[in-house]
Amino acid sequence: QVQLVESGGGLVQPGGSLRLSCAASGSAFSMYAMGWYRQAPGKQRELVAVIGSDRSTNYANSVKGRFAISRDNAKSTVYLQMDSLKVEDTAVYYCNGRYELGPYDYWGQGTQVTVSP
Repeated sequence: QVQLVESGGGLVQPGGSLRLSCAASGSAFSMYAMGWYRQAPGKQRELVAVIGSDRSTNYANSVKGRFAISRDNAKSTVYLQMDSLKVEDTAVYYCNGRYELGPYDYWGQGTQVTVSP
């Protein structure tokens, strides 16, 4: 069993930056693909960024060049650095962990990011 706890959300003006963190409990963190998803009011949850156990990354087109995902396996933590934030980035951001060697998938409770003038 893995627990994921997000932090770092908040209110920021357009053009600003935030750094989200997701701390994982449990073992074998390095064997998890870790991702960030977001869900805006009235919209479906969407992938923002993912980083594999091999540190390969993938981003939604809407955040390419502005967001960066990284991981620290020693701290069992994944980060999402968000720069040049836009109003449309406003959403609840969720951390996801997917075990690459088995059918295990975990979600955090979410953290609110609000971008507003």
